Amino acid sequence: MRALGDDRFEAYSAGAKPSSVHPLAIRVLTEIGVDVSNHRSKSVEKSVGKEFDYIITLCGEKAKDVCPVFIGKAKQRLHWNFIDPAEAVGNDEEALAVFRKVREEIKTNIEEFVKESKELS
Repeated sequence: MRALGDDRFEAYSAGAKPSSVHPLAIRVLTEIGVDVSNHRSKSVEKSVGKEFDYIITLCGEKAKDVCPVFIGKAKQRLHWNFIDPAEAVGNDEEALAVFRKVREEIKTNIEEFVKESKELS
């Protein structure tokens, strides 16, 4: 969102199970010029009490039971359902292909979101 949002959005991220950013996620984002090597996963609990225009969850089918429910204020909530690339099986190239596929799906959703938000403003 930061890379594609034309500086119109201030993006935050959080998850159900905070951890380090997956090395393959860093690699495939670097391929398109997005550097997340210094990022870390944060707990959704750190955002409680904040108000957001949009909350977008990215939990896949398997994660639906652990996808964090954000009880904070939001003008609009969206859910984008993607597979979790960290669960990819196979050799490094096969796993990279999954990470790239999900990266492109997320990129497409962000581009559409940005376009729609411009049309509404």
